[in-house]
Amino acid sequence: MSNKVKLDIEFVIRASPNFLYQYISTPDSMGEWFADNVNSRGKKFTFIWDDSEEVAMRIAQKNNEFIRFKWEEDEEKETYFEMRIQVDALTKDVSLIVTDFADADEVEESKMFWENQIAELKHVIGG
Repeated sequence: MSNKVKLDIEFVIRASPNFLYQYISTPDSMGEWFADNVNSRGKKFTFIWDDSEEVAMRIAQKNNEFIRFKWEEDEEKETYFEMRIQVDALTKDVSLIVTDFADADEVEESKMFWENQIAELKHVIGG
């Protein structure tokens, strides 16, 4: 069983699901908000921040709905990070649900990371 805490964070984003999906699934678009640079070769994505480089495998995706990655260095089987687009049936509001896993003592840090990244995403797409 994983020692990590599962986080689900919801962000309301003013953008159409297919427009938003491009920004969470393509290296060029992810390089505009998620990392300084993003490269991919097949399912392998390399995320570059300043001097650090992290590799993740895309382990699942569904067009205009979600994308899920697994950090290469994370040895726990159940952990991943996912960005899922959810549309409210009544209001048609679009939300991005981020699921991630963090060590118990890094939960706040992880939430802050995502809040900062999604703020940057909203800035980039004007949502």
